[in-house]
Order: sequence, then structure tokens, then C-alpha cells
Amino acid sequence: MINPSPLQSDGPAHCGSKPKKIAIGIAPLGIVSIGVVPMGIVTIGIVPMGVVSIGVVAMGVINASIVGMGILSAGITTMGLKVWSPDNSALQKTLEDTDLQNIYAYPTKSQAEAEAKKIGCLGAHKMGKLWMPCASHGTSK
Repeated sequence: MINPSPLQSDGPAHCGSKPKKIAIGIAPLGIVSIGVVPMGIVTIGIVPMGVVSIGVVAMGVINASIVGMGILSAGITTMGLKVWSPDNSALQKTLEDTDLQNIYAYPTKSQAEAEAKKIGCLGAHKMGKLWMPCASHGTSK
């Protein structure tokens, strides 16, 4: 039988092709994809890229991986708006956290100059809207 559409095949789905419902392989593209670099809505593999990604190095909206990048991410080394890691020091603080302090930037030049004297340098320099001790970065005396 002759295939009426030479651009559409029954071969594997990949970048540039129409996604399958379930795709398995190297760089598979599907609604559910399992493989080395799977792409789709739900992806499981070595480097999954999807809305929901489960794997070694995952990229997507929701990730569970060793290394993850996404909006919600759980793993050993993760980046995202909300992250979880078994290492308590890796828990990300939210932007609303008021306990964060910038110990070397001050709202006034006089405060920065006073800190400069304490740490053994002279002067202060402007950094954005704040002032920092010492005449420049890296100045020690």
C-alpha cells in the first residue's frame, strides 16, 4: 500500500514531528515519553524535558530528579521557584523572607564608611542604590 502522505510516517516521533500518545526511545516525542532525552507532557528518562519530568537531569514545570530545573523541583540539586531537597541547607528561601540581610551594603555613605574603618579600609563606593565599604571592591587597606 502506498502511503498517501510522504511527510507522515509510522516511525519514531521526534523534534519536528507530530507527537505520539506514548513514545519510547532516544529523544522520543509524545504525550508520555520514556527514554534518553524524552520530550512531551509527562517525561521519564535520563534528561527528561516536559511539563512533568522524572529523571536524572530534569527540566520542566514540575520535576523529580537528581538535578532539576523548573517551577516546582525536588531533588539533590534543584533550581526553581519552590524547591525541595533532602539536604536542609538546600531549601530555597522565598523572596518574602525578611530574615535575609545584606551585611556589606548600606543605605547611607556614612554607614558604609564606618564599616570600612571596622574592616580596615578607607572610603565607600556606591553600588546601585546602596553604599558599600572601601573605596572599591577588593580594597583591603
